[in-house]
Amino acid sequence: MKVLIVPNYARADAVESARRLEAWLDDEGVETIWARDKRLFPDAGESADGCCLVVSLGGDGTLLRAARIVGYSGVPVLGISYGHLGFLTAAGPDDLLETVRDALAGELHVSRRATLDVECAFELEDGTTQLTHAFALNDFALSRGGAGDMVEFDVAVSGKHIDRLRGDGFVVSTATGSTGYALAAGGPIVTPEFGGMVCVPIAPHTIMARAFLTAPSDVVEIEMSPERPAMRHFFADGQPIRHEGGTGVRACVRRGPGDLVLLDRGAQSFYDSVSRVFYGQVGK
Repeated sequence: MKVLIVPNYARADAVESARRLEAWLDDEGVETIWARDKRLFPDAGESADGCCLVVSLGGDGTLLRAARIVGYSGVPVLGISYGHLGFLTAAGPDDLLETVRDALAGELHVSRRATLDVECAFELEDGTTQLTHAFALNDFALSRGGAGDMVEFDVAVSGKHIDRLRGDGFVVSTATGSTGYALAAGGPIVTPEFGGMVCVPIAPHTIMARAFLTAPSDVVEIEMSPERPAMRHFFADGQPIRHEGGTGVRACVRRGPGDLVLLDRGAQSFYDSVSRVFYGQVGK
């Protein structure tokens, strides 16, 4: 039995708790490995192969890092909150050992969260096109570049053209990501059981563009307009998607081939979090 520990290295309390967890797991006969500090090892390749559990100690950003390590493998992820909101986490520091014990015993609720498979096309200086794939639990985002110019792009769903839009960008999120960037851009809060995608224009230069939902089998296609070659960026869960020397020209977003297995205290955890974070119940 092996557990991967993913702490927020910027928080001393999270690192100290990770050490305490490692000592307890060692006493229980459970092998532990640590994700590396990304500040010291920015290019470290990491895997959860052979692990029965991944424990994230930090905020939702740390849990998203754990999700990227797990990918589509189905290894369960347990989040312990050391952040500000902890929307995706199951418990706080005071309940660390008890919650991990319950997770290892199979006594926590299992929430299967849809993921995204993002394929981005980059045009190189020699005119060729290269493809890059990225995993996302929350969202894919097209964003305008540092020059501040708006971007122009076409949106289609499963081959059906929706519109050509101008604005600051576009977000394609899972139900899990509906409470993140998509919500900030004006999208709805969506129950985790929804398996489709949430599509939200960012500051569109029209009052007609609205958020919409897709079916789980749909593919969202975003094509940059060649008539307006403004600087633009692609992101998956806030992490830049790049290709050396290439300019992003197209993105296809579909449901990932595997769900993320997220552990929590019960089926109502999502609505408890919605009430606490978005309806004025923080700290109550």
